[in-house]
Amino acid sequence: MGLAFLLGGFVVGIVIGLPIAFALGIAALAAAFYEGLPELIVFQRMIAGMNVFSLLAIPFFIFAGELMMRGGIAMRLVRFAQAVVGQMRGGLGLVNVLSSMLFGGISGSAVADTSALGSVLIPMMREKGYDDDYAVNVTVTSSIAGVMVPPSHNMILYALAAGGGISISSLFLAGVVPGIIMCLCLGIASYVVAIRRDYPAEPFPGIGPALITGIVALPGFLTAVVIIGGVVSGIFTVTESAAIGVIYALLVTVFVYRSLSLHDFWRSVLQSIRTTAMVMVLIGTATSFAYFLALYQVPAAILDLLLNITESKIVLLLLINIALLVLGAFMDMGALILICTPIFLPVVRQIGMDPVQFGMLLMMNLGLGLTTPPVGACLFVGCSIAKVKIETVLRTIWPFYFAVLVALLLTTYVPAVSLSLPALFD
Repeated sequence: MGLAFLLGGFVVGIVIGLPIAFALGIAALAAAFYEGLPELIVFQRMIAGMNVFSLLAIPFFIFAGELMMRGGIAMRLVRFAQAVVGQMRGGLGLVNVLSSMLFGGISGSAVADTSALGSVLIPMMREKGYDDDYAVNVTVTSSIAGVMVPPSHNMILYALAAGGGISISSLFLAGVVPGIIMCLCLGIASYVVAIRRDYPAEPFPGIGPALITGIVALPGFLTAVVIIGGVVSGIFTVTESAAIGVIYALLVTVFVYRSLSLHDFWRSVLQSIRTTAMVMVLIGTATSFAYFLALYQVPAAILDLLLNITESKIVLLLLINIALLVLGAFMDMGALILICTPIFLPVVRQIGMDPVQFGMLLMMNLGLGLTTPPVGACLFVGCSIAKVKIETVLRTIWPFYFAVLVALLLTTYVPAVSLSLPALFD
């Protein structure tokens, strides 16, 4: 009955339109009241969930991403991508995918990727004769690279939810190959659709101008190299590396590009504070919610249920993927990482999957959820930028969903996709 209060309180909160963090907190309080526990235990769990040193990296990553987004990095990466692949048929679609992969490795956020690159590329694609739905389709699905390509603060949340013991540097490295494969699949899908719609090709600017755009974009791209290199080499901890990333981003945008105004800096600070506050409250309430899930032995019950359905590893992983895809369509990514990790991680460990590989499976599933209705943040941002209805976009987005699903299946069933790169640095 206590579990009914917990889940019922959460569902009611969602139905009446409460933010996910509030719904999780209210559900935890409802369970505490039913069990006769002091409400203080809920707040103690919240504080314990937020009082983790490694979480200090999250505000730094968010701030670095904001500085990169407002400091002109996105436009320079777009120009570089345009010089490299723009001359192909439907080249701006490929430019969109390549830019997302490059910028995702800097911002670490799918929503920031959609907002920054969408503001540049969607109007550009419209001006060149591309349909609005195609521009939005490519923009929102390729933004998942912001979740996969390191550094990603969602991987830090996963390491936290897993109870420690998982190397964040290994998670960062594990996201590189799946992220590249996903972008290659999306590139193929965008090219095929562009051919069918007879979209134009951009003229090749020449080797010299292409090299110049690459050199200009290099300082911004090196932000990700500084952060990841510091973590992987062991020179910095994740938190220290994130702080160094902020300093480097400031140096590049202020002194190299000279494109970050005082107004943009202030907006970056304010937005980082807002985003960090939302993330930390979500971490706290999700930790309380997960505490009661553990109290009611939900992870063990789900493990028994799945193993009673089938003992086939292939079928079990397929069921987990389906469950995550459905949940991702209705809930925020951060909350799902904190809730689903303690539920499904014991299941995949039972069947011999490496926790690092499961982390990549989780990231790609929930990243896809950011592009699907009814709660897809990236989908809403992309449609808002293009001023196009979501229904219009959904009619033609299926080839791009299929491309991500191909990458997801490879990540799920081929361990080397996720684990080969981390193994090189062990």
